[in-house]
Amino acid sequence: MTEMTMTEMTMTEPTERTATTATATTGVKARAKARPAGPSIHRRALLTWVAVYPTITILQSLLGTKVAAYPLPVRTLVLTVFMAPLVTYLMLPAVMKAHAKVVARRRISG
Repeated sequence: MTEMTMTEMTMTEPTERTATTATATTGVKARAKARPAGPSIHRRALLTWVAVYPTITILQSLLGTKVAAYPLPVRTLVLTVFMAPLVTYLMLPAVMKAHAKVVARRRISG
């Protein structure tokens, strides 16, 4: 096995460089871990909507009267300040976890 020069290492893909470095230093080939494929882009869009729609509806019902006097851009700003973290850290992980359980259950049952 030949060692690559620094120029050759920088010209290869980062994953190849990592694997080569591991091979050169430890003598053990690095294996890429196969990750299960996630949902299709269409299903992800649907799951995102499932998380976003109720969040927007609830926030509008809670904040609607308090921010109604403000101009639309300000109302949108206030809504998105609350919505983005809620969807990102709470709703989407919960929806994706529920989706994964449904998919796993379908695979088991046939």
